[in-house]
Amino acid sequence: MSQIRLLVRPKPTDVMRRTLAILERELTERAGIECTDAPTASLTLELDLQEDIGREGFSIVDGDEDSTLRIIGNDERGLLYGIGKFLRSSTYQPAFSPSQWRGTSVPEKPVRAIYFASHFHNFYHDAPIEEVERYIEELALWGCNTLMVWFDMHHYTGIDDPEAIAMIRRLRRLLSAARGVGMSGGLVGLANEAYSTTPEAVRADWTAGHDGYHTGPGGHYHVEICPSKPGGLDLILQNRRELLEAFRDLPLDYFWIWPYDQGGCTCSECTPWGANGFLKVAEPEAALIRTFFPKAKIVLSTWYFDRFIEGEWAAFAAACKAAPLTWSDYLLADDCGGMADYILQKGVPGNLPLVTFPEISMSANWPWGGFGALPRPIHWQKYWTEVSHLIEGVFPYSEGLHEDMNKVALLQLCWDPSRPVDDILREYAAYEFSLSSADDVLQAAHLMESIAVQTCANKEGFRQAASGEAVELYTMPGVERVADACFELVLQAGQTMSEQAQTRWRWRMFWLRAALMKELHDSGMKATPTSESYFSELTTLYHAQNAEDAVCLPSIHRMMTYDASDATAGQT
Repeated sequence: MSQIRLLVRPKPTDVMRRTLAILERELTERAGIECTDAPTASLTLELDLQEDIGREGFSIVDGDEDSTLRIIGNDERGLLYGIGKFLRSSTYQPAFSPSQWRGTSVPEKPVRAIYFASHFHNFYHDAPIEEVERYIEELALWGCNTLMVWFDMHHYTGIDDPEAIAMIRRLRRLLSAARGVGMSGGLVGLANEAYSTTPEAVRADWTAGHDGYHTGPGGHYHVEICPSKPGGLDLILQNRRELLEAFRDLPLDYFWIWPYDQGGCTCSECTPWGANGFLKVAEPEAALIRTFFPKAKIVLSTWYFDRFIEGEWAAFAAACKAAPLTWSDYLLADDCGGMADYILQKGVPGNLPLVTFPEISMSANWPWGGFGALPRPIHWQKYWTEVSHLIEGVFPYSEGLHEDMNKVALLQLCWDPSRPVDDILREYAAYEFSLSSADDVLQAAHLMESIAVQTCANKEGFRQAASGEAVELYTMPGVERVADACFELVLQAGQTMSEQAQTRWRWRMFWLRAALMKELHDSGMKATPTSESYFSELTTLYHAQNAEDAVCLPSIHRMMTYDASDATAGQT
């Protein structure tokens, strides 16, 4: 098959035109197929909208004529998601065979989002913007309907700082790309975040246990603002107003108001932060946000409640009872790997709809993404069993490309909560790699998950190793049990794939994870020229040439300048 005829029944909207362009790109790149309007094509795809399917749902059915297939979306998003299903359920080797999947599918969870943490010179921060825009479109094919981004103020002197202007421009491009495929978009904001020029007189206190939880890129930056000091709340709202003004022409749908990592104040007028100072800031911020974006949904985060202040959850629940959070649309709760114990035991304070913030990037690896792909099917299956009945959806936290499988797993679990994660990853492997590789890839993914990977936390150790001494550089407990088997499975999977598929970044990232596990195991956890070449390739894939420690690639060259004071951040 060399041609597919596309027939679009309604007059295409801008979103539908972008959807068609994505369909044509994927068919051309994966199968060499030309999309045309010629009636002589081997297959006709009729693309249509029909509002009785169910919000964001789609149907794929046989057409009235032979060699005709209809993809029908309930709306623009549904059509895109139906095209995603068509592409994933088609086969591409040894020749293209169109999808045999037929039926109707409607998502169960309304919030299927991804949060791009665009900082530390990670992929979202430094990659060519066109690559990040394309990645947004690829996530949309899996049912992602919302993109969140954060303008982290503390780096900048103010809204007019040239670097701040550049970051705002970049974030606007990402949100516009999301809007181009029908996604919602939103901004993240720490409740009392501020610029580096915050006057000393209004800076927040941090001395009662908050500082020191993180070092280096995390923790309190000491420029945050105390809302209880004279002029503090006014400055917080002024900073927020300036940022909202910079995005006001984009139709933002969500705004998160966040308490920690960096946020918070431990002074006597603000503590306990989550039930006191945080709420003093959040309610007027929510009102300000709605003056710019009247339809925006406010998401109030409880991230790290009870982490720094004992009894914070209980105090927050009491505050919600005394003054209901009528100004918030969602409560966000998660505790870096699972639902907050307070909610599991006592329910959701304020009876607000609940969403979660799954940590898909940091756990089980350090630096984040430094060893390639990070599939965690067992973890996410367990997580989903615990939270799925409580939530309206997810906002996974992403530091880059290495957790692509985790993003897909959570997006599809929100679409169909009863679907096993292993089944989702089989579909992923069949589409991104090859149908024949799916079982081998899944087995390898399980083996990868069983091994946490990280660099050692000893700067002197790296220096000694560079001079030839026998020093352990990398830590992979239990790798001796799985390294050979995992690499063999990946080699077998590769044999079933086209040469083109083997060059794509998703496969290279997966292959490199298995290859690094084997190479470092065979070397006794010491760097080799081969492991260095693997880290170099990952650096190129991630555009991580300038990455900070948390998201860098742990090569000997990089670790010669490694700062041991940062080594505890993100350790498994």
